[in-house]
Amino acid sequence: MIIVMNTRASEAQIDRVQKKLEEWGFGTHYSQGVERTIIGVIGPKKPGIMEFIEAMEGVDKVVPILQPFKLASREFQSKTSQVNVGNLVFGGTKVVIIAGPCAVENEAQMMETAMMVKKAGASMLRGGAFKPRTSPYAFQGLEEEGLKILDNVRKEVGIPFVTEVVNPRDVDLVARYADMFQIGARNMQNFTLLKEVGKTKKPVILKRGLSATIEEWLMAAEYILSEGNFQVVLCERGIRTYETSTRNTLDLSAIPSIHRLSHLPVLADPSHGTGKRHLVAPLSKAAVAAGADGLLIEVHPDPESALSDGPQSLNFDAFEALLTEMMPIATAVGREI
Repeated sequence: MIIVMNTRASEAQIDRVQKKLEEWGFGTHYSQGVERTIIGVIGPKKPGIMEFIEAMEGVDKVVPILQPFKLASREFQSKTSQVNVGNLVFGGTKVVIIAGPCAVENEAQMMETAMMVKKAGASMLRGGAFKPRTSPYAFQGLEEEGLKILDNVRKEVGIPFVTEVVNPRDVDLVARYADMFQIGARNMQNFTLLKEVGKTKKPVILKRGLSATIEEWLMAAEYILSEGNFQVVLCERGIRTYETSTRNTLDLSAIPSIHRLSHLPVLADPSHGTGKRHLVAPLSKAAVAAGADGLLIEVHPDPESALSDGPQSLNFDAFEALLTEMMPIATAVGREI
């Protein structure tokens, strides 16, 4: 439930409400807005609680949240959240472009890519140091050495980076280097990992699972939010369907659906969502038109020689051309690239 405090409620009254809830075993999340102050209440429903709280001094009303995802719901927060990574804002007017290779291969590759994507208009670099792969024989990433490369590139080029964390025991290690976590599709329901990331308060991109419903996806986000980390950005990256002509099916309807149900920003990943280079540009444009708050696009200096996901990666010229082509689409929907 949500407790809406009176506009004239004092700090002491707000504090008394929170303490009473905590005495009853509830978790609370306090949010002071321009127009009102609200307290989000986390915990199982108990008889008589709503009526008791509603009678306390300073309380305007108590609103039950009907959705199973409480903290992620629009009922909890009507305004779209803005997630900050330094000066970069997810959920604002700017469509955030995150670009880079699937995997960190070496420093020269990452340095060249970072300089090019930043020049073209990307705001953040992507690159995997830990790679969960379907095959145990596939390239698994450079691990901490990859993180060090990303750190060096950030210092040299001046661009923040996001990278995937795949194991709860690596959360602290990745947090020391990365500006933002990514939790991939295969780990969307790794609840131990979600809780560990939730404890760090570091911004995180949570990708949709291969077969996850929107509700399951938002419930996964709830795990992170319930640990106190509200710096969560969702990412639609394609789901598994009966279609075989593409690697996955990018569910563009998920973007406006999420915006209706949740206050969390939502990105699209047309690279993993299609698995085919020639589909990345049209699906990127469609995602922007559908209201995506950002895009994750795989870019590589030489896609044909990439150690991971070469067939879905753009070269530098194609990436630069795509950003130019997306600008009028963003303008048409009241955004900017």
